[in-house]
Amino acid sequence: MIMNPSIIKDVVIDGHSLTIESFVAVARFGAKVSVAKEALDAMQKSRDLAEKIASEKRVAYGITTGFGDFARVAVPEEMSNTLSTNLILSHCTATGDPYSEEVVRGMLLLRANALCGGVSGVRPVLVTMMAEMLNKGVHPVVPQKGSLGASGDLAPLAHMSLPLLGKGRAVYQGVEMDGGEAMEKAGIKTLDTLVCKEGLGLTNGTCAMTSVGTLSLYDTICAAQLADLIGSMTMEGLTGLLNAFDERVHAVRGHKGQMMVAKNFRLLTEGSEILKNCQSDRVQDAYSLRCIPQVHGAIRDAIEYVKEKVSIELNAVTDNPLVFLDDENVISGGNFHGEPMALAFDFLGIACSEIADISERRTERMVNAALSNGLTPFLTTEGGVNSGYMIVQYSAASMVSENKVLAHPASVDSIPSSANQEDMVSMGTTAARKSGWIVQNTLSVLADELLTACQAIDIRRRLNTHGQGISPVHQKVYDRVRKDVAFYETDRELWQDIKACEKLVRSGELLDIVRETVADFE
Repeated sequence: MIMNPSIIKDVVIDGHSLTIESFVAVARFGAKVSVAKEALDAMQKSRDLAEKIASEKRVAYGITTGFGDFARVAVPEEMSNTLSTNLILSHCTATGDPYSEEVVRGMLLLRANALCGGVSGVRPVLVTMMAEMLNKGVHPVVPQKGSLGASGDLAPLAHMSLPLLGKGRAVYQGVEMDGGEAMEKAGIKTLDTLVCKEGLGLTNGTCAMTSVGTLSLYDTICAAQLADLIGSMTMEGLTGLLNAFDERVHAVRGHKGQMMVAKNFRLLTEGSEILKNCQSDRVQDAYSLRCIPQVHGAIRDAIEYVKEKVSIELNAVTDNPLVFLDDENVISGGNFHGEPMALAFDFLGIACSEIADISERRTERMVNAALSNGLTPFLTTEGGVNSGYMIVQYSAASMVSENKVLAHPASVDSIPSSANQEDMVSMGTTAARKSGWIVQNTLSVLADELLTACQAIDIRRRLNTHGQGISPVHQKVYDRVRKDVAFYETDRELWQDIKACEKLVRSGELLDIVRETVADFE
């Protein structure tokens, strides 16, 4: 199980050590950031070399030449600072609603950490300023639309960089204002100009897509764990058969995620009187119960792939060109290209959609009297006069269908730019944004299933066909839900119950209950 990032209070960046947990701790939970001394020293050495190259008038992309298709245009030394500053001013072309503060915090953190690698030729002051912005809560206003995902997230990162120059817009203490005013109120001195190479150092990179995607990844990890918990509660409501979770069944197939999920279900359902008493009711269950290990397990395996790629990218140097101290070489490459993240975040969105797909099918089985193994129609106590949970399934089905549209991969598309110099782009930022929408839909679908499962357990207990007892961990989760959502006796405004369950699902509280109760849950 991934560590709880809310307990991390301080993060030191050095270009090599950032983890998914420490990233989320800074971006979402406000952990403080400091810069390692060795990173500051490495950046200064890299900066000294960039200045030497500029003074010697060597041909080096973005240092003594223009950008993109203007790489063939030489820039005189006295104009190199203007060149870097103009890059920020000309590239802040994004549009649409702004990114959330947590995404922008993640962008600042990732850009600072990448520059700590000491091969970007920028001054250390850029990194210390970004760390100060994070610690003092100056959050640039960055519109969401406008990145092709190569040469990195140019437009979003230009907007992120404007307040460093006292320009653009930023939010400080909950109020949007001019970027310069926000920096002044926070006590952060702004720069009069950037110097050669710094415009590229700030804007070339995958920081927007990686910030959005890493937060989506963390939420998807939580959703996958919640799906095991909530799905196992549905098993009690539907008197599911446990033989499908037998360790031997999954060992002979051998997929790691499948074996993990089956183990989780054995742990979560241990001690359930209802499940103990229903195991001879049928020979086998429908796929949405019987194949949970295979489906949830495949999702876990997909998440592991994305975790591997994201963990690399969190500490990747993604700007261009790169300055290498050993032979004083400046190399133009393509580390800004978002393809590794584009494919990963498309895969993440597809996997997360499947969590919602199977969850909605379990909800349908609970509300459909023809499929629920004896539960009342739509989990009502007096059907006809009351509609019960009929439309809860409609809502879940709507979000599942929306996810199907969103799961279409963005990475299969490309459109050339910069006079065909940048002729194949990743669309990775779109892939990341879509994965974020998908996981939020999925968490809402899981909330619908949780709400329905608690009602189904109550109806099952009232019928008293298999006893009253549910597993200890389920009882704790059930009790927590019932603190906010009462049994649905007669029709009432159901949106309030759904909202309460959605808040609970997103809060992390349910997973805390599992951590405290089931030591080996993954």
